Amino acid sequence: MAALFEGFTLCGVVSGSARAEAALLGVEAEREEDRVVVTDCGRSVTVYKVSDQKPLGSWHVRQGQSLTCPAVWSSRSGEYVAVTDSRVIRIWKDDDTTFEKTFKATVCADVARIHAAADSEPVVLFARGAVRMLDALLEAPQQPIEEVLSEEEVIRWSCSLVEGKQLVTIFTTEQKEDCYLYLQRFNPNSLHKYKLETGESRARPLSLCATVRNQSIKLLCLYSSGCLYQSVLSMRGTIQDGVQLLPRTLLLRLPVEDGHLSSASVVSLDEGNLAMVGVPHPSASAGKEFLCIWNTNFQTLQAAKELTGRIYGQLWSYSGRLYVPHGKALTVIPYECERSSLATALGRLQQDRSDGSKPVTTVVSWNTLLHEDTIQHQKGARGVETRQSKSRKSQMTSLLTVDQVLEKIKSASEDSVTRDVEMILSGTADPELQLVVGRLASQLVSRCQSDSAFYPHHTLAQLVHTRCVCHSLCPNLLMLALEKKDYSLAQLCLQHFPDIPEAVTCACLKAFLDAEESDLQTENLEPDSVSFMEGMVAVCKRDGALENGFSPVLLEEDSCDVNAPTTRAKGKADWLVLDMPCPVGVKKAALLNEILQTAHTDSFLLPHLKDLTAQQVVLFLQYLQFLYLKYYQDISAQAPGLRSPTVTQIMDWVCSTLDAHFTVLVMLPEARDLLFQLHKFVRSQVRLICELGKIQGSLQDLHKLKQTEDADLYSIEVIELF
Repeated sequence: MAALFEGFTLCGVVSGSARAEAALLGVEAEREEDRVVVTDCGRSVTVYKVSDQKPLGSWHVRQGQSLTCPAVWSSRSGEYVAVTDSRVIRIWKDDDTTFEKTFKATVCADVARIHAAADSEPVVLFARGAVRMLDALLEAPQQPIEEVLSEEEVIRWSCSLVEGKQLVTIFTTEQKEDCYLYLQRFNPNSLHKYKLETGESRARPLSLCATVRNQSIKLLCLYSSGCLYQSVLSMRGTIQDGVQLLPRTLLLRLPVEDGHLSSASVVSLDEGNLAMVGVPHPSASAGKEFLCIWNTNFQTLQAAKELTGRIYGQLWSYSGRLYVPHGKALTVIPYECERSSLATALGRLQQDRSDGSKPVTTVVSWNTLLHEDTIQHQKGARGVETRQSKSRKSQMTSLLTVDQVLEKIKSASEDSVTRDVEMILSGTADPELQLVVGRLASQLVSRCQSDSAFYPHHTLAQLVHTRCVCHSLCPNLLMLALEKKDYSLAQLCLQHFPDIPEAVTCACLKAFLDAEESDLQTENLEPDSVSFMEGMVAVCKRDGALENGFSPVLLEEDSCDVNAPTTRAKGKADWLVLDMPCPVGVKKAALLNEILQTAHTDSFLLPHLKDLTAQQVVLFLQYLQFLYLKYYQDISAQAPGLRSPTVTQIMDWVCSTLDAHFTVLVMLPEARDLLFQLHKFVRSQVRLICELGKIQGSLQDLHKLKQTEDADLYSIEVIELF
């Protein structure tokens, strides 16, 4: 089975015109699973860290120039490669700031695409069908490039695949009403040409995707008629003369409005599941666009998510995430595919009809059905029949539908609701769990809002623990927890919800800062988060030298205030001010740590941070200062295995808070000392980094030294650094 989870916006998209066929030139995977390279249709290439929704680097071409193919990342060289103005190949690294200072080479023919398969050298595909390895091309950029395609033949799609040491490049072309596929093999070098069937309707290929396994290439081709075909080719194969007809097998015949598709895309997720965009949902009304996951083994629709705005017919899949541009945004939608089986497929579709045609999901597992069927055929001894009757009666009394439980939630007592919800959760199969949990959570929150005396904390927490509910599925749950001052439930939501809006995050921050310490004493917060803060607060103050180079001497030498201390004793006193106690209680600190670890986008967070009062800002900055200093005083404070924010997250919140309230803080007398101490500490850290930079070259040389071969179990080796 397969499921689509709540998505989030990675970046905006700006197409070249209102009638542009594509929103982006491409989205390519990077060296890490959490990083992608996005090339827009204009003049920029941006690397994003997906989980943080933040750009890590961006490069732009000059006015008058344009990117003509998607940028790729070469895992072999650790460099990015792109093409501008069709013939200029540009290569750069993360530390390069602009295109102007990067390597570039001009070739003598137009480039269609550059492909960089994993652990392989990038391949350059020219517009007229020739293929070159990038390194061989850069040795002589002006080398003549042959023309493989005929005069009116145009490349529509291409990719590179690698298995073992075998690399192939595949591309399709279109010539009037005929479509062809070319398979370029390396080692030995050979080119094979196939003709794609179009059928009597003259349907044209809209989207293709290719995967390789066990030296076989599986090619999926979606036609404008709504038919999805599969073709299988060999990675090695034999040399063939002439144009061969590409054999194909029909996998799916999808419903199509007006007899044809205009813009659609397909990607393979695993052996039995594939994702599509631009194909109508079989049961939705006309005019709506969906992202769908289909199972090709059982011809069933597994999951679907409605998309707003215009669909461009583009779709990419990397590391369990789908990337789809629609409207004015590039959305990332996580997905999950389980191994397909007939039992799960039928179990998902099983429904009971009651009071008309309304479908009612029933809590019956596939194993239960098989067990009942087995017992029904075993009518031997009378004792067996008696046990069967009792078993069947017990099952019928415990059988509940989701709709029945939803109806009982409207008026039943808390104890009754708790028992019924636990029964539903224990009897619901995993593929249906997300839908069931979402409906239960929404109904419970609705009852809590209308009936102030009704608040089943345990049941709500149990639903959150299933990880099948998110903020967009039940947007009022987290705000309800804040209203009821249920801080333990609010903490669970912050931990498990991946899609909390910045406005709600700031609402939680305000509520936590204003919470009374006495109210928090009775809260049963997550143990790891509390243990982390208890250990940090219990750390004894140090009077001697500190870790990471932070010491009174550094503060004294790097003082930036005109009234800074000039004696060592005064410098010591300043350090004692910095070695401050925690400004909030342990449990309030644990809640604030959850805020620090919540994913957000700075530009969306800033307007809502401005709603904090001056007193809240000062208290929050004091806590961030305490946390930051503790991390640098004692590196062991960052305890592994416990829920704790990182130094980067702490600094991100410091910067965002200062950006939102800097003018107010400067004018606030009680904030002057806080700003001064923060500024002084940052200056000392900058000085430390500068000192470390001076010995960077010597430290790098240590890696080049070879270990002495005759070293015994214990030895002392003296290394002189010059």
